[in-house]
Amino acid sequence: MPCLPWLSVLWLLPLAGAGLVIVLPAGGQALAKWTGLLLSLATLAVAVVVTVGFDSTASGEPYQFVESHSWIPAFGAGYTLGVDGIAVVLVLLTAGLVPLLMLAGWNDGGARSRGSHAYFALTLTVESMVLISLVSLDVLLFYVFFEAMLIPMYFMIGGFGNGARKSQAALKFLLYNLFGGLIMMASVIGVYVVSAGNVEGSTGGTFDFRALVTAFAPGSTTVDPNMLKLLFAGFMFAFAVKAPLWPLHRWLPDAAVEATPATAVLMMAVMDKVGTFGLLRYCLQMFPDAATYFRPTIVVLAVIGVVYGAMVAIGQQDIMRLIAYTSISHFGFIILGIFVMTSQGQSGSTLYMVNHGLSTAAVFLIAGFMVSRRDGKRAIADFGGVQKVAPVMAGTFLVAAMATLSLPGLAPFISEFLVLLGTFNRYWLAAVIGTIALVLSSIYMLWLYQRVMTGPVRPGSERIRDLVPREAIVVAPLLALLLFLGFYPKPVLDIINPGVTHTMTTIGQTDPAPLTAEGAR
Repeated sequence: MPCLPWLSVLWLLPLAGAGLVIVLPAGGQALAKWTGLLLSLATLAVAVVVTVGFDSTASGEPYQFVESHSWIPAFGAGYTLGVDGIAVVLVLLTAGLVPLLMLAGWNDGGARSRGSHAYFALTLTVESMVLISLVSLDVLLFYVFFEAMLIPMYFMIGGFGNGARKSQAALKFLLYNLFGGLIMMASVIGVYVVSAGNVEGSTGGTFDFRALVTAFAPGSTTVDPNMLKLLFAGFMFAFAVKAPLWPLHRWLPDAAVEATPATAVLMMAVMDKVGTFGLLRYCLQMFPDAATYFRPTIVVLAVIGVVYGAMVAIGQQDIMRLIAYTSISHFGFIILGIFVMTSQGQSGSTLYMVNHGLSTAAVFLIAGFMVSRRDGKRAIADFGGVQKVAPVMAGTFLVAAMATLSLPGLAPFISEFLVLLGTFNRYWLAAVIGTIALVLSSIYMLWLYQRVMTGPVRPGSERIRDLVPREAIVVAPLLALLLFLGFYPKPVLDIINPGVTHTMTTIGQTDPAPLTAEGAR
């Protein structure tokens, strides 16, 4: 048992830090920045303690560092925290990215009074709410912070964005996600109501995730299967908006383009992972029969998202919008791996969440550094020959771009390969279409690099200077991790796999027999 409530410290530290940053003297812009950065590093240290202390070889209870306290006894809600291997790696990703994003967005607070205070406090608040969402084992507790994280992100997009339509993009982001959250709220209430009388030792309802998994287990629950399908649909809709899954993705490109690059990465690489994490934990484990029933439909939507994101990206003339659409394709792969319900697919999807966070952060931030040197111009046609004037920037962008298209030897290749492998034995046609999408990703990323980085130096591009030390400090660890995990993903998979095994056991699924050439016909 841990000697300290590490999970409480994990999420409360950045939240308390946000309060501290916001009350610092108005003239202390530098103090606010350094305080926020040091607190994010302290949160990373706690995340490392949790990761190192997590025993991936332990048998029995899959959740470790468990904390359980009464919260609202009348509603069966508790302050219950715990992590499995899936949550641990996402906690580490979140805590690791935030300090880098603070450095990348060091000047995003602007010159206005207390601008940096607000920006860094909002970043810490988002981090705190994402972390408690990942470690919560109470459905109501999860829902509260799943919704609450929208507010600071709304202000980060609308208040600190670079685009001319930042207010509209922020509102669109908020409305889409709030609507999904309202649908989920109905399901959260429904879960409490239908759990009454189905929880062992209690006649009332509960929000305890572990008790609900047992109460709704196939073959032992007395709840109407059609009701469970409706409850599943409510959770699924909210997570599909957050993830996002086609066709509920329309808010993402606008929000990513109008926000600052650091804010966009915080949204796509950190906050949106709560959506895919929710699919894997809540949708599958609480409603296994309903998830199996809807599986073909969700797989089809995921495959459409994979191809759609890639094809639309090819036609973009805006650098940042092109990269934003690649994330829609990548989220399609993640959701595909989750819902094919194979161990390879789910391990690949969880690893993909980590690798997508690293690769998206790298490519989006480097592109953002380049765009900032052209006074915010984002059109591909405005650039050319950048590798001649900024060779380090061009070289790091090339590595990040190759990671985005899953080049062998870089981290996303392993996760994408596992997803396709897990998909093939269940839905071979979906795997074939997904593989074709990889060819499309090669087209849009290589074409982008060719038009922006190679050829003669276009007018205006000669003013682009190379990465400065602060920017190099941001990019270097991202590229190093992409290379390391590309050749040696075992440490991360060793943590993930027991959590995936528990999920597969909980939902009553086993890996199908390998599909032979005869069986594919």
